[in-house]
Amino acid sequence: MPRLLPQVVLLVDGYNIIGAWPGLKKTRDRYGLATARQELIEVLINYSAFEGYKSQLIFDAQYQKRPTSSEAVTDHLLVYYTEFGQTADTHIEKFCASYRGNHPQPRGRLIVATSDRAQQQTILGYGAEWMSSQQLAQEVESTISRTRKQQRPQKPSRSRFLVNSLDPKSQQRLAQLRKGIK
Repeated sequence: MPRLLPQVVLLVDGYNIIGAWPGLKKTRDRYGLATARQELIEVLINYSAFEGYKSQLIFDAQYQKRPTSSEAVTDHLLVYYTEFGQTADTHIEKFCASYRGNHPQPRGRLIVATSDRAQQQTILGYGAEWMSSQQLAQEVESTISRTRKQQRPQKPSRSRFLVNSLDPKSQQRLAQLRKGIK
């Protein structure tokens, strides 16, 4: 029976990332916070799905009078808005504490993406991994690059014969096999 790999959970401090990524910062300044949030959500939808992460994107509702809410955007991404007066940091800390606490078996990797130094020390204390906003940006770019390579169409063959679509070394080896040369 195949052994299942442990689940990877990624927690993302939304406003911290928006403030740290130049493109999102520019979007926020030009079109508003809601547009920057949506752009980050779209980026994380693709990244989380490709990497197979269960991700939570957490936004503060600290300055808005609204209750806690969450929306499962996809199977891989949950967008969470904290309640009034609660910061994303507080939510992340509580999640890290409950994720590791009182579980006899390891539950898989827990990664927190934020560039908040105080938050970094706290989450490391709970046994979670830390990823800076710049590291997350690099990971996202790397994932985009890999998906483009996978989706890039193959070059059409130079002729209708299969042998012509092989690289020269493979063509040479095939010719040797046809001639009975080992």
